[in-house]
Amino acid sequence: MNIALAAHDSKKVLMENLCIGYRNILSKHNIFATGVTGRVVEMATGLLVAKYLEGQLGGEQQMTAQIAHNQIDLVIYLCDPNYAYQGECGIISIMQACNANNVPFATNLATAEVLFLALDRGDLNWREIVR
Repeated sequence: MNIALAAHDSKKVLMENLCIGYRNILSKHNIFATGVTGRVVEMATGLLVAKYLEGQLGGEQQMTAQIAHNQIDLVIYLCDPNYAYQGECGIISIMQACNANNVPFATNLATAEVLFLALDRGDLNWREIVR
């Protein structure tokens, strides 16, 4: 499965800890991430991460394009609830692409953990048929 990761700046450490905790699951899959998030995850876990550009520099658009072409099976985008979303179309376009293509999408730790455990159990294997 292809997993895409992104996190607002205030959630980078949370993403790092999430990926450390679920490293054994992530190691069985292909990981993609926006630039800074990818470097953080790669350094913390030792996993190979294919990195897009930094989010604001086009990484979110690259992620959206892959989702729109059904090349991503799961998206974790840890969001800061205090972040002002006005004018930020990146996360909105990612969410719309996920909704249009039935790609599981988590924006918080609780949902991310549920999706990682479902991934490990094989509950998301139906994505391989879609692809």
